[in-house]
Amino acid sequence: MATINDKNSHALDVSGLRKSYDGNEVVAGISFTATPGTCFGLLGPNGAGKTTTLRCCLGLTAPDAGDIRLGGFDVPEAAEEARRRVGVVPQFDNLDPDFTVTENLVVYGRYFGLADTEIRSRVGDLLDFAGLKGKEKARIQTLSGGMKRRLTLARALVNNPDIVFLDEPTTGLDPQARHLIWDRLKQLTARGKTLILTTHFMDEAERLCDRLAILDHGRLITEGAPRDLIAAHIEPQVVEVFGDDVAAWARHHQGLGERLEVAGDTAFFYCRDSDPLLHALAGETGLRYMHRAATLEDVFIKLTGRELRD
Repeated sequence: MATINDKNSHALDVSGLRKSYDGNEVVAGISFTATPGTCFGLLGPNGAGKTTTLRCCLGLTAPDAGDIRLGGFDVPEAAEEARRRVGVVPQFDNLDPDFTVTENLVVYGRYFGLADTEIRSRVGDLLDFAGLKGKEKARIQTLSGGMKRRLTLARALVNNPDIVFLDEPTTGLDPQARHLIWDRLKQLTARGKTLILTTHFMDEAERLCDRLAILDHGRLITEGAPRDLIAAHIEPQVVEVFGDDVAAWARHHQGLGERLEVAGDTAFFYCRDSDPLLHALAGETGLRYMHRAATLEDVFIKLTGRELRD
């Protein structure tokens, strides 16, 4: 059986994955691979099929069709063996409030067959990595939201996994906590670990992901490195214009950009050369604007639309 350490083995290899519920196909034949030592992102609006895809990859949901290899093991056939080398950071913290910080790590480590002495020998390094040094005996109720999230990350590493699944790891955190989590995740890939990331924060995906796939309605609509996707799908410059009657002004001047989108009280001009538009805006006292480089969020909005998803 191949392992993740084999030179020709992907950390995660998904081919032709399909899953339906009550006749509704929520994952429609998607394929992608994640290379060892990289961060691979799965992005998409609510209902795009991300969670079902992750559950299938972990062997928690049986697919209707397709092949999955996780860490060199076939899933779901050998999902239990695969999960021994995997860590999971769930979307919502599920720490045990009856235990201390250390006890949460010890109890979780037992699920992997680790001896208490072995787990306790790792606690110091794990908490230091998570910025929780000195919190060994703290009760969960005394921790801030950011601390709980970092403890959940530390817990996912208790078995020293090769692959870590992270489901929206920074949702609800303040900017300082988000940046600390980002730093720790970059350290993990530098150590050779593979990250499978889902997030609704496009700046997070752009910072962390070596490659990513965007899903919508169960289908993979594009895949690649963040900068390559931006270059392929979006004009390089964006000018956001705000103000009263901005829609009418924007449509009158839409020829100053390659593409125009109006959403609410904001007009988005996508430009290759923004100078003519900026010159026109300079004389408008009733309008405000922001000139910026195109981002992954622009790609995401273009490919999946601006409408709200439940």
